[in-house]
Amino acid sequence: MPTVGEQLRAAREARKLRVQEVAEATNMRTDHVIALEEGNYAPFPAPVYIRGSVRTYAKLLQLDVMRIMDDLSAEMKQQGEAVQAAAGTGHRRGLLDFLALQMVRFGWKRSLIVILLLVVLALVLLFRRTHEAAPGPDPLGDLPPPAYQPAAGSDGGYLPLPGTNR
Repeated sequence: MPTVGEQLRAAREARKLRVQEVAEATNMRTDHVIALEEGNYAPFPAPVYIRGSVRTYAKLLQLDVMRIMDDLSAEMKQQGEAVQAAAGTGHRRGLLDFLALQMVRFGWKRSLIVILLLVVLALVLLFRRTHEAAPGPDPLGDLPPPAYQPAAGSDGGYLPLPGTNR
C-alpha cells in the first residue's frame, strides 16, 4: 500500500502539475509540498498543520479526501512519537507561549488594553510606595540645643583651648 506522500505525488504527476503550481494553488510553501510527498513532517510546527495541508493538497488533486485522511491518521499513528517530535510539539511550552495563546484567544486589542492598564497600575503602586518611604519630619527636631555655646565674641570656628579665655 503506498504512503500518503506517494499517493499525492502520483496524483500530481498524473495531472502533470509541477510542485510550484501546487504550492501556488494551495497557498502552501514549496518545501512543504515536497515534504508531504516525501513523508517528512519536520517542517510542520504541529500535526494539525500536517492534516490541513494534506487535506488541501488532496482536494486540489480531486482525490478521495476521507480515504487520504484515514491513511494519514493510520500513518501518523504508526509513526507515533516520531511525528510528534518532528512536528515540533515535543518542546515544553513556556510562559511566553502561554501569554501569546491567551492574547490570541482574548483578542489582540483587548489584550493590549489590559496590558497597558496593568503597567499603569504597577507604576501607580510603585509611585505610592516610593512616596510612602520618603522621610517624614526630622526625628531629632525636638531635641534641646547643644550644651556647648561658643563665646560671645567668637565666630564659632574654633574651640577654645583649655586654660585660656579665647
